[in-house]
Amino acid sequence: MDFGIVPSLMEIDGEVYTANISDLQPGFTVGIISDMRLSRYLNLRLTPMLNFGDRNIVYKSKPGGLTQNINITSIPVCVPLLLKYSSERYKNFRPYLIGGGGFYVDLGRATDKPLLLKPFDVYSEFGVGCDIYFSFFKLSPEIKFALGMNNMLTPLDERTSGLILTEKDKIYSNALSQLTSRILTFTFNFE
Repeated sequence: MDFGIVPSLMEIDGEVYTANISDLQPGFTVGIISDMRLSRYLNLRLTPMLNFGDRNIVYKSKPGGLTQNINITSIPVCVPLLLKYSSERYKNFRPYLIGGGGFYVDLGRATDKPLLLKPFDVYSEFGVGCDIYFSFFKLSPEIKFALGMNNMLTPLDERTSGLILTEKDKIYSNALSQLTSRILTFTFNFE
């Protein structure tokens, strides 16, 4: 899981903070597949999934200056509706392209954190994969990229939680003007 970050460039206590994702941390996804064949090469898929992941945002005031971190835990339920375009089967392999969109609801939204994310997002998703046929099942490794469409940052004036923020806590939200979700998924589908 990752964020597309747009800094606000707002001066806070005489400093302008920038924010970046420090490193990509692996997560875990569990889901089910509903597949409807539309034609010989085209399938419509509904694949609801439950994701578990963390993102660590690093704030810096200037090169060599003060560094602050905040960890954001997310447990989104993703519901994508995808079109799967498959090639002709060659022996036991059938490569495919997949694309579509969906929405997600974050069940792990922590209202007690200084940086609050919105609970809903709409995203587009695309990727590639390959069906590998075995005697009793089909294995389909695929790699997908999901790009969120909404700004997930909840501004300080829209927060309704009971958390009382200090001036230091407000830096985490004020240093950002936009956060968009980005998720890279490497999946093994068993059918």
